[in-house]
Amino acid sequence: MPINIDRFESGPEDALDIQEGTQPHTVLTFLATNDEQAFTQTEIHEATDIPRGSVGVVLSRLEDRGLVRHQGRYWAIGDDERLASYAGQQAASSASTTDDYYGAAEE
Repeated sequence: MPINIDRFESGPEDALDIQEGTQPHTVLTFLATNDEQAFTQTEIHEATDIPRGSVGVVLSRLEDRGLVRHQGRYWAIGDDERLASYAGQQAASSASTTDDYYGAAEE
């Protein structure tokens, strides 16, 4: 999908550029909301429903960009400072869907 040239030229160079709904977005969202833990590829597959054969490829590409890190069989969200705000956004988003701000549904 093309973008406007003004957006192209004024966009931040260090933006994550992870499109919502993609496999990388799904993996980052999962790891960001569980940033105190590390997971195996199988656990990430089971938690995200991303095909087992795609998880490793996604993780490798995210690692190349410094967005995830791994040790042995385990993977975790990266230390990149751009991820701090990403993790905060994900936590706020998930909290807003579970809080009772809108009250109970009336029947």
